[in-house]
Amino acid sequence: MDVEGQDPSPRRGLFSRQRNGADDVQKPARTLAPLRMIFREAIKYPRQLAMALVALLITAGVMSLAIPNALKLIVDNGFGNEGDIGRWFRYLLMLVGVLGVGTALRFYFVSWLGERVVADIRRKVQDNLLRLSPSFFEENSPKEISSRMTADTAVIEQVVGTTVSVALRNVIMGVLGTGYLFWLVPQLALNLFIAIPLIILPIALFGRSLRNISRTSQDRVADVGAMVTEVLSAMKVVQAFNQEAREHERFGDAVERTFAIARRRILIRAAMTAILITIIFGGIVVLLWRGALLVTSGEISAGTIVSFIFAGVVVAGAFGALTEVLGDLLRGAGAASRLEELLSEEPAISVPARPESLPVPARGSLSFRNVTFRYPTRPEQAALTDFTLEIEPGETVALVGPSGAGKSTVFQLAERFYDPQVGTIRLDGVPLPSADPAEVRKRIALVPQDGVLFSANARDNLRYGRWDASDEEIWEAARAANAERFLRELPQGLDTFLGESGTRLSGGQQQRMAIARALLRDAPILLLDEATSALDAESERLVQDALERLMQNRTTLVIAHRLATVRSADRIVVMEGGQIVEQGNHAQLSAQGGLYARLASLQFTSTEAA
Repeated sequence: MDVEGQDPSPRRGLFSRQRNGADDVQKPARTLAPLRMIFREAIKYPRQLAMALVALLITAGVMSLAIPNALKLIVDNGFGNEGDIGRWFRYLLMLVGVLGVGTALRFYFVSWLGERVVADIRRKVQDNLLRLSPSFFEENSPKEISSRMTADTAVIEQVVGTTVSVALRNVIMGVLGTGYLFWLVPQLALNLFIAIPLIILPIALFGRSLRNISRTSQDRVADVGAMVTEVLSAMKVVQAFNQEAREHERFGDAVERTFAIARRRILIRAAMTAILITIIFGGIVVLLWRGALLVTSGEISAGTIVSFIFAGVVVAGAFGALTEVLGDLLRGAGAASRLEELLSEEPAISVPARPESLPVPARGSLSFRNVTFRYPTRPEQAALTDFTLEIEPGETVALVGPSGAGKSTVFQLAERFYDPQVGTIRLDGVPLPSADPAEVRKRIALVPQDGVLFSANARDNLRYGRWDASDEEIWEAARAANAERFLRELPQGLDTFLGESGTRLSGGQQQRMAIARALLRDAPILLLDEATSALDAESERLVQDALERLMQNRTTLVIAHRLATVRSADRIVVMEGGQIVEQGNHAQLSAQGGLYARLASLQFTSTEAA
């Protein structure tokens, strides 16, 4: 039967590069609306936000009102009056001091908010990514996601810590300064006001192109980051096949494509800036010309025109700066929209509204009934077809067959990393979609084909199986996994850092670490995925010995290409093309003369010849 709620249509990746090819890019954000996500995070810190706004208002007010007015007082009252000139300059120095302190406070609080908001967004994105099922990462490159977590959050940090502050400051200075200009000389300020549409028009014309090119530029930078991660993680392969020159050329092409997009973005911004600066400062020159005529006619004082000049420059600079920060705000909006996509992504495997409890104590039974499954990225090909398998508590069942037969898919479905399109899977009698996935996985311990380790010390890698395990329990598991000896010989024992992905250990040592981790898990069901396939004879003997202790009193499902490792299994299930073609023990299957017999004949004959 169909699994309730299962959407049979394949899901699509977030990133267009995954969907349509490397040369396609995601549709850019058309507005600054995605910045709302950043604002929602920032208002969680009202004290720091209020302090930043107060400092912003003070500095903007000093620059656009107080200092121009002080200059007017100095020229009108101080020049020619030796007794008063010192008082007015002291007043100006006080304003400069207020401006300096206010600017420092503004910088501190907006920078603090920028770092804090980025930290919170990174944590929220990571928390949501940890909820998503493996199908999401099959459709969306982890390298691409990692790049978004770094490059896009860096853009947001700049937006919150610098750009928004600069934009608000310039808006306030522009508005206050404009009001002050109208108060000083209305007729000159009116001319300035009429020129404002000439400033807005280029922004509107260039804005859309700048938004599109900014988003494309971010995508290209992300591609470069993903390529660097990919090549560095496979450096041994690159050098072993003498592909340094090719990777150099491929990376150079990616960098040049990134530069070409960036050059177009810079050109658009430069053209927009040139036009706006010409309009703004050209208008200021004309206004000053008229102001000079008013001074000579005696309609306004010299201090007024000096104050008007300073305030006019401040207003022009404020509106001119807004054109420069617009591009950064648009980049921030694009970054926020892409991170919000990650935040809003819902897991394909979720906790039911009312999860059914698994029976206690655990029995360790596993049932597959009429299961048909297709991977989301390969919907045209069934990985399992009408697959039925009943595994009893305490039974050891081996899955064998050629590559692509569907053996690993059985493991993926058992841990509910995916749901089948047809059929049911039960753990201790409970359908997996009815149970909490976390509770299902607590009853399963996995020893993967490669002993996956983390960039941490030995203790943390071992207690990944059960984080609250004591050192005594860790050493007991290590002893049972034949890992105690080499762990004791490490320079700092359990505190020894094992390197990137555990590279300071041999393959056999990594595998025994994985077995010790599974022992600490102490789960009723054990999944062994080719646990000895890549080991030398001595390491295989040690690992096999550890596995035998691990399998005691547990339901065990084993994938093995080396048939010698599964001779003692209670039952051997032979798979081909996503279906079961034979079942039985080693003797029975060898006598049937089917696929297992042919595989066994090839392997054992090769072994004897060797």
